[in-house]
Amino acid sequence: MARLRSEKPKNRMARQIGLPPGSLLHMDLERDAKSKITLFHYDEANLVRRECMLSQELAPPLPEGITWIHVTGTLNLPLIERLGEVFSLHPLVLEDIVSSEQRPKSEDFGEYYFIVTKIYMLEGRRIVTGQASFILGGHYVISFLEEDSGLFAPVIERLTHPKGKMRKLGADYLVYALIDTIVDHYFCVLEQFGDDIERLEEAVVSQASQDNLQEIHDLKTQMLVFRKAVWPLREMISTLERGQSGLFREPTQLYIRDVYDHITQVLDTLETYRDVALGLLDMYISGASNRMNQIIKVLTIISTIFMPLTFIVGLYGMNFRHMPELEWNWGYPAVLLVMGTIAGGMLWYFKRKGWI
Repeated sequence: MARLRSEKPKNRMARQIGLPPGSLLHMDLERDAKSKITLFHYDEANLVRRECMLSQELAPPLPEGITWIHVTGTLNLPLIERLGEVFSLHPLVLEDIVSSEQRPKSEDFGEYYFIVTKIYMLEGRRIVTGQASFILGGHYVISFLEEDSGLFAPVIERLTHPKGKMRKLGADYLVYALIDTIVDHYFCVLEQFGDDIERLEEAVVSQASQDNLQEIHDLKTQMLVFRKAVWPLREMISTLERGQSGLFREPTQLYIRDVYDHITQVLDTLETYRDVALGLLDMYISGASNRMNQIIKVLTIISTIFMPLTFIVGLYGMNFRHMPELEWNWGYPAVLLVMGTIAGGMLWYFKRKGWI
């Protein structure tokens, strides 16, 4: 069973009590605070890629071409503050970037657009989660990932091809491509859910166990958490689709609508899987009840058969001196024959009634 990664420190929300709005405090301070900055500057003809090891190397983007600053590791608070200074980001935006519990949303700040999404992807059969944030300017994009998971490797690969759309379109298309990559991984998670459901169906139908009940419960919980992340993302993409921000140009709106359709498909499939999971739970309860009824029926038949046999044995086990059959030479085999006849007759009668 695939499980969601859970690395939530205790009392994480208590650390925020009394802090002013915009205070940078990451919810997961027990993890390593290493960060990496990868800078891409490209146009239709050229692509420059370099690693920025120090936050002092950051500078406002060049007016020509598109600049993409990709930050992996949002625990380096001085780095986040430095980015806020260079790009004049609002303190509340910086707070949302470092908050791993942020709900998917989008906000238009005029000169830039801020987007938060949730990441769900597979590592083997394990489902891992995370958060991705994006800052979209007129000719620059800043992306933030909690960990260097290689999530955006396909987008980077597409940038290396000068004949592709990525080089020809603007920064808003780059944001679309990054969000679309995240949504594509949702389908992989759905496929994992489908495999788990098929496996549990076979187990419940054949021979359900207590472990299957726990797996069904875990699967329902995972799908509920997943739905809570995808549902607000659809609302956010719907806002982008309406074109309320001038930073998303009209040619990109068609691609945004395609992402919206994909998210709708994810939610529809997820709702179907949730209904199937509920059916699995009902199937398990019904199967357990049927097995219990079968056991009780067998025990009842055995007890019913032995009732007259016990009466006969008890009758001839009484210690009276004068009992007519005690001195009879064929008494013992005759009693056994009578007892066998009674048991066989009762089994025949139960089978005729369809009870066994």
